[in-house]
Amino acid sequence: MVQTEEDFAGRWMLVFFGFTNCPDVCPTTLSEVAAVMDGLGDDAAKVQPIFITIDPERDTPPALAEYVPLFDAGIIGLTGTPEQIAATSETFPIFFERVEEAAAPDGYTMGHTSHLFLFDPEAGFADSWPYGTPAEEILADLEERI
Repeated sequence: MVQTEEDFAGRWMLVFFGFTNCPDVCPTTLSEVAAVMDGLGDDAAKVQPIFITIDPERDTPPALAEYVPLFDAGIIGLTGTPEQIAATSETFPIFFERVEEAAAPDGYTMGHTSHLFLFDPEAGFADSWPYGTPAEEILADLEERI
């Protein structure tokens, strides 16, 4: 199923690019997103958290279906062909690359931008937070906006 920003029209979107084999940044950020969504209470319905993989070779729909629900919070996991992921990444200020690493699963890991992005209900860029921004700070910022 193809998803576009129209599928989320009228809702704020918290978007994070990462991969399921990520040892630290991705699970930490998705845990922060889950804490933000919990903190929103009734306003959580106004926000859609989205995890977009940068590793479509390993992050198949079944892999995402197993990984993303571990964080709860209604996060939607999206994947696609390498070409689709590359095209999507060009519309965001992100960087990612495959890094050969013998000790990593399948012999490689991914270097990537670790910002969490916020888009308004019209799909316009609203803000971003660097890795390590506390959930409380993101929550306070979101609550002022919605």
